[in-house]
Amino acid sequence: MKSANTNGDSSAERLSEMVEYQSGAIVSRTLLKAVNGSTTLFAFDAGQELSEHTTPYEALLFVIEGEAVVSIRGVVHHLHTGDVITLPANQPHAVNADKQFKMLLVMMDSEGDES
Repeated sequence: MKSANTNGDSSAERLSEMVEYQSGAIVSRTLLKAVNGSTTLFAFDAGQELSEHTTPYEALLFVIEGEAVVSIRGVVHHLHTGDVITLPANQPHAVNADKQFKMLLVMMDSEGDES
């Protein structure tokens, strides 16, 4: 497993300060990456989007700052700071930023999970 902390030490950090907005862009920072998934921070500038797509991983999207518009199978969800939503594997979804927002995305391969 790879970690954003390359020196092996543990330290507490504020999620919202670990990635910065960039004008006209989506900025990402991978915090953890493993064979079965990843944890990534994103900062979306207003007007940016991830167009509709699918992924083989289940995902948990947590809004850590601002407001996000998330569409799953065509159903639109308006999320605010502190909100969380599950993105099912292999289902079309999109993420839009009407305003700036930051999110934490946790993706996991749940294939073979018996729980």
